[in-house]
Amino acid sequence: MQSNIEKLLETMRILRGENGCKWDREQTHKSIRENMLEEAYEAIDAINADDMKHLREELGDVLLQVVLHAQIADDEGFFNFDDVAGTINEKLIHRHPHVFSDTKVKDTKEILANWEKLKQEEKPHRKSILDGISKSQSALMKAQKISKKAVRAGFEWQNIEQLKECVKSEFTEFETAKTQQEKEEEFGDILFALVNLARWNKIDAEQALNIANEKFIKRFKKMEELTKKPLDCLTFEEWEELWAKAKAECAK
Repeated sequence: MQSNIEKLLETMRILRGENGCKWDREQTHKSIRENMLEEAYEAIDAINADDMKHLREELGDVLLQVVLHAQIADDEGFFNFDDVAGTINEKLIHRHPHVFSDTKVKDTKEILANWEKLKQEEKPHRKSILDGISKSQSALMKAQKISKKAVRAGFEWQNIEQLKECVKSEFTEFETAKTQQEKEEEFGDILFALVNLARWNKIDAEQALNIANEKFIKRFKKMEELTKKPLDCLTFEEWEELWAKAKAECAK
């Protein structure tokens, strides 16, 4: 009796086969690369909503992307789904010597340190601790990754007051910037400094910004409900008053 994963792989082979689906046959790794991100983000939405039914469905959509990419690679003679599963299984075993071997660890911190050490051994071509950071992730997530990796190497502020002064100095440099290019560069420095401030306070900057986005959306929609005239006709003072009302309503 076939397992569900075997049935899924067979379905994908049929869809990509000669008598399958024209759309599926035409796809390449690059043509569907955005789908991988979209499905992963939808799975994150389900996790944030604590919606297990939705998460089950979205994880299936993520798995579909893996299966489709693996089939495309198989059709082109590079690798197949079994190779993908085998590679990650070997990696998991190698990076957990405290489980699958006789390595002793004291705590999670030591486990993560071993993970990074083994990861570097697997990729000797990477000369810098900052090599290997994905270029496709959001700039905010990338900044967090860069910051964490630099800290692991010992590049860290001595205390939070130093970090706060760094943030203030970046704002000062932004205010004194003369050209648009300088302003853009200095604004980027502000964001990077704030990412470090978030990390110091054990805050996920990406998640924090998402929360702020959703809060703004909720309050803005409430303003649309409360206003008695078109928003584009409001004066600045009316906007302020409406925002205060919306904020109070959303807090109830």
